[in-house]
Amino acid sequence: MRYLFIVTIIWAFSFSLIGVYLSGHVDAWFSVLMRIGIATILFLPFLKLKKLKTETIFRLIAIGSVQLGLMYCFYFQSFRFLTVPEVLLFSVLTPIYITVLNDILSKQFHKTHLFTALIAVLGAAYIQYSSISKHVFLGFLITQGANLCFALGQVAYKYLLKSTPELQTKPKHTIFGLFFIGAFLVALIAFFIMGSTEKIPTTIVQWGILIYLGAVASGLCYFLWNKGVVMVNTGSLAIMNNALIPLGLIVNLVIWNKEADLMKILIGGSLIFASLALNEYIMKDVKE
Repeated sequence: MRYLFIVTIIWAFSFSLIGVYLSGHVDAWFSVLMRIGIATILFLPFLKLKKLKTETIFRLIAIGSVQLGLMYCFYFQSFRFLTVPEVLLFSVLTPIYITVLNDILSKQFHKTHLFTALIAVLGAAYIQYSSISKHVFLGFLITQGANLCFALGQVAYKYLLKSTPELQTKPKHTIFGLFFIGAFLVALIAFFIMGSTEKIPTTIVQWGILIYLGAVASGLCYFLWNKGVVMVNTGSLAIMNNALIPLGLIVNLVIWNKEADLMKILIGGSLIFASLALNEYIMKDVKE
């Protein structure tokens, strides 16, 4: 669980860095390519494919291409149709997707996970709810594409590591480069199709933030997040996907003085973390 908390805190700061310094100034597709490219370079030296089956290699590449690569493609496109609060509001369904996908793979129904995930969704929705603009249906569908990709990648990675003996004893940093290779291939194709070289970073601050986001927020954090994914039950994983919302808003409010309803953050955040505590209590003596 500690890995998920650490990453959540780091990502809470990353959200504001992107919104304040990059969004609208740097081409989104270039930002994605740089972030994933730096993360890929970071893990390539550790990559060891010895004793790995070809099928396992391609599965890891495929998971990375979906969880990070395709997710970013959907995510950045959603801002063409939605405001930031609307994107955040529509992202709260991710915990539900995680519980449903896990139940499909395990061929079991975990009502505890679904119940606590629903509480987390209510908490996040309470924080993010605002008046919705007209003609947002397409934006909603695109956002759900991003949510499904991120959820599918997490569940698939967790399932692959549990069901593949050759991966259970292998140090995870020696295989995680495959995850970023898959994501980089998708980001590269997306940049060539939709990217623009006219809006590349022009300041040291923008380049510095991109390097930080690539090495830390994307590289280190996705590794730690997926490491944590394997160590927690599905209910906790689903809930932690929404924990970023109150923490991200608090960081934005305290450091950048953006308008936010502190009472809504406290109430909604309390619901999210109460659902996490409830899930941990119920699942304490239960093996998933």
